Amino acid sequence: MKKILFTGGGSAGHVTANLALIPHFRQEGWSIEYIGSVGGIERKLIEELPEVHYWPIATGKLRRYLDWNNVKDPFKVVGGLLQAYRIIRKQKPNVVFSKGGFVSVPVVIGAWLNRVPVLIHESDITPGLANRIAAPFASGICTTFPETSKAIAPGKSRYIGPVIRNELMQGRAERGRELCSFRRDKPILLIMGGSLGARRINEAVRKQLSPLTSRFQIIHLCGKGGVEPKLESGHYRQFEYVSDELPHLLAAADMVISRAGSNSIFEFLALRKPMLLIPLTKGQSRGDQLLNAESFRSMGYAEVLPEEELTPDSLLEQTMNVYGNRHFYAERMSEFDPGNGIKQIYDWLTEIMK
Repeated sequence: MKKILFTGGGSAGHVTANLALIPHFRQEGWSIEYIGSVGGIERKLIEELPEVHYWPIATGKLRRYLDWNNVKDPFKVVGGLLQAYRIIRKQKPNVVFSKGGFVSVPVVIGAWLNRVPVLIHESDITPGLANRIAAPFASGICTTFPETSKAIAPGKSRYIGPVIRNELMQGRAERGRELCSFRRDKPILLIMGGSLGARRINEAVRKQLSPLTSRFQIIHLCGKGGVEPKLESGHYRQFEYVSDELPHLLAAADMVISRAGSNSIFEFLALRKPMLLIPLTKGQSRGDQLLNAESFRSMGYAEVLPEEELTPDSLLEQTMNVYGNRHFYAERMSEFDPGNGIKQIYDWLTEIMK
């Protein structure tokens, strides 16, 4: 039996592509292993899957700023590398697929030491720190944006486009409305700030609840601890986080307000959902969401509201602007062909496996 080992974590964005690929490999009869962190979100998401064995390892965060944890975290990385090396040596996978995140670095190096080929997936326009460190140890890098190849050694990358979860395309709008007890005759606005939520977006939305709910029914994915029960109403439903329900909620939505993580915005694009993107600032990230958002704005897929300009008033104004021009965005998005990223990755993995 062919065996593949997946890795990636730290945020839901570093697991999404793996969640899309795993069912395909299971259907093709592969044995599937997964190495992730002890307490990261990837553990919860992966351990729910049937026939996937999860191996937790020690992890250290890769920081670009001064922090006392930078002193001790290298020891965690070394410990994680030893654990990953031993797991890979024992499990003997034919190939490793890495989605990135700090947990992936010791896994990729551990695979290289065991002479197991590795394929890395990079979602953003510019590679993240973990993928830049891991790249020399990989056989190839899959890119979501064609321009990413400029930042990667010649001949090592391949543009495959977005990896879209099959179940996301099977959502039913009627089921989404039922989950929220929403009417059919009033548009639905879905707001999400990433797997951890977005406090500033949440605050701006709630300060404009009255004018927003007069025009929309709102599904608000608030992040852990972000729900305010006293605000719940027949036009405003809150969730900390959703999983199986997400395809139905997206199918029901007429418009989305979101951060600009690559996996999410490509899913909205595949579903033809007009977007207002509020990317993380450079102070909050390495600036990848700013590049993602600008790329989508330039293609006519979305409007962008920089967080520095985010106020309750600007949020309301831009939301109404995007919704008023929704047919323009839908037309531009209809020209995009998402391709079949899952098949392209599968073919490349079978090409390089030992």
